[in-house]
This record gives sequence, C-alpha cells and structure tokens, in this order.
Amino acid sequence: MNKTAQAALSSYTKILNRKRSWTPLQVDKGDVVEGSEETLKRCLALRTLELPVKDMLAQGLEKDLPDDPGVIPALLSNMADEEKHDLGLNYVVAAHGVDEKAEQEAIAIRKAWLDDPSHPILKTAILERSVFFVILPYFRFNGDMGIRSLASDISRDEQAHTAIHGMVAYDLGLKPTAQLNSLRKATVLWAMDALGHSSNKYLN
Repeated sequence: MNKTAQAALSSYTKILNRKRSWTPLQVDKGDVVEGSEETLKRCLALRTLELPVKDMLAQGLEKDLPDDPGVIPALLSNMADEEKHDLGLNYVVAAHGVDEKAEQEAIAIRKAWLDDPSHPILKTAILERSVFFVILPYFRFNGDMGIRSLASDISRDEQAHTAIHGMVAYDLGLKPTAQLNSLRKATVLWAMDALGHSSNKYLN
C-alpha cells in the first residue's frame, strides 16, 4: 500500500492492521515464581471477564458509534480475540488447576462489571487498560513458560484493544464515573491482595 492510500485509512483500520495473528496452544505445568501462586490463581480466575468483554462489545455495536468506517470491523475483530484469550487461559487453568474460592469471588466481580450502567465500550476500555494491563505483566514476570508466552500474545492484542476502545469512548465523549473508577480499583486490589513486602519487586 502506498503512502497516500495508507494516510487515507481510518485510524481504527490502521490499528487493526497492526494486529498479529496467533493461536492458543495447550501448555504443560511448569515452575512459577515462589510466592506468586495465590495471586496467579486469582488473576487466572478473572478470565471469567474475557467473554463478558465480547458481550459488552456486542452491546456497543447496537448503540451509536463514531461515524468512521473502520469502527465496526475493529470491534468485530476484538470480539473474536476475546474467544482466543479465554481459550488460552483455560488451557493454563487445565495445567495449573484453580482456587475454587477465587473462582467464586471472580464471578461476583464479573457480575459487578456487567451490572455497572456505564456504556459497554467504555467499560471494556477501562477493564482492559486498568485491570488486564496489571494482570498480564504479573503473568509475564511470575508465570512459567506457558503463562509467559500466552501473556505476551494477549498483551499484543490488548494494545490494539485499548487504543480502539479508548478512541471510541473519546469520540463519543464518554468518561468513567466515580462508580466505575471504584470498581476498577477494587478489582485490582482483590487480584493483588495476597502480595506483601518482598525483595522481588514483582511480588511486592
């Protein structure tokens, strides 16, 4: 594509074109960083938010959107990514097991996000930027090879997601409410609650 044609592309399409295809793979259980286990299980429990993000994007498609031809293809692509993320995280869980208490608490957190009355695409932007971008580095610094590899693949998708969903929210004039800000903070605090003082900054 020549420079003139590239310049004419929608901003949404330019971001979409930077995405890279990948396929979730089944993983074996390896060694994780000692002291990270409980928090890893909590972060994995929050995979319960992946498919609801897809649902929120679908709800957003039924509302007014920016007048840009690249918006709908970008949102549809991001919806398909959530299925891959969910599959990959479930492969990790199959290898590492779950914390049943954390799983139940994560379901309650999912309900709180779904019940929040904010615009669904704004919720996805805040959730990805403020929660997933905390969890994914934790996976990369503390997980085994399978977890680290998956986190890297998901992170590349999320860079596109946060840019696209953030632009939609900006173009629609949407801003997070105090309630939504409290929810994002509470979600991260719950995920990281088991961490304490440690010489390892990724466990601190």
